[in-house]
Amino acid sequence: MAFYDDQRRMSVAARRLGSIEWEVVHLPSTLGWDSHNYLALAIDDDGYLHLSGNMHAVPLVYFRSTKPLDIGSFERVAKMTGSEESRCTYPIFLRGPANELMFTYRDGSSGNGSQIYNAYDLRTRTWSRLLDRPLTSNEGHASAYLEGPTRGPDGYFHLIWVWRNTPDCSTNHDLSYARSRDLKHWESADGRALELPITMKTRATIDPVPVNGGIINGSAHVGWDSHGRLIVTYHKFDDQGFTQAYAARLEDGQWKFFQVSHWDYRWEFHGGGSIPFEIGIGGVHPGARDELLLDYHHPRAGSGTWRLNEETLQTIGQAKREAAWPAALNQPESDFPGMQVHTLSNAGKGRLYLLRWESLGPNRDRPREGPLPEPSMLRLYEIER
Repeated sequence: MAFYDDQRRMSVAARRLGSIEWEVVHLPSTLGWDSHNYLALAIDDDGYLHLSGNMHAVPLVYFRSTKPLDIGSFERVAKMTGSEESRCTYPIFLRGPANELMFTYRDGSSGNGSQIYNAYDLRTRTWSRLLDRPLTSNEGHASAYLEGPTRGPDGYFHLIWVWRNTPDCSTNHDLSYARSRDLKHWESADGRALELPITMKTRATIDPVPVNGGIINGSAHVGWDSHGRLIVTYHKFDDQGFTQAYAARLEDGQWKFFQVSHWDYRWEFHGGGSIPFEIGIGGVHPGARDELLLDYHHPRAGSGTWRLNEETLQTIGQAKREAAWPAALNQPESDFPGMQVHTLSNAGKGRLYLLRWESLGPNRDRPREGPLPEPSMLRLYEIER
């Protein structure tokens, strides 16, 4: 696992399964007050470790191990391709159509960024450009905030995004979509080939939500119904100005829209930095016969899982949530005011692995004033299923 320790150092910890002994290494990179600077860790097919992060419009930060599965052998690698690596943000490792290791990141800044894709060669242990031009760009006028690409049951990689004009999150607009079988050749929802880079002039829009229209990057997600039809869920303002959950389903190459919620609350967001998300909508997935499930959280309506009629996408009730771990793990151990519990989970063979830690909430990427809590313990729980 990769994390920042109590001295804000980039750190990696490893243990052998069945052991309680951890090996921990600290790398020469220190975190500032910026939530963009998360860490991305991957293992290639030969067992070598790749780590990138602590980047917000700065030169590429990339480490690679010189020995398989050996965190003590991490070395700083100065470049991947050496091009467009001076203003990097949002690193993501992913697997391509043949399970090859790939890496994507934004080159530039909010409101002026391009999405870059690299591919890794196991034989030479080198990176090269997957695409000879950015996947998305808008020539200095906007940047795309992407979700995915996510491989669907149809074999396509599905990508959704919103455009953003400036660092102010209220300037998000135009929910958009493209798909690809090989991550090189992209097409629209109706199968029309898209020329790269994709820009705002490209006809790839799902819903033309305007600036100040209630959509924000990170709020849209993909899912599929039991017939394999793609559904994009998101939120925006309704005609009365209230924030509502919506779903767009791709039917025969056309988008069909559904309003899912009927709330009387408006989430007004603006500005830069890390934004506390008052409203969240998940991605749909099949439930019982003729039903879909959709998670949500809301400052007044609370949180839960809707049961949706699969055809009308209207709510028909609430689904009972099965607790995946003991409820006590959701309660802060610290008595410092405002402390919150954070978790990440991943399922293994007959096991659920749960990473748990505590912190204060978002502070718009600004240093906090006054006393701070003691560092919390980062713990990994192994739970039998």
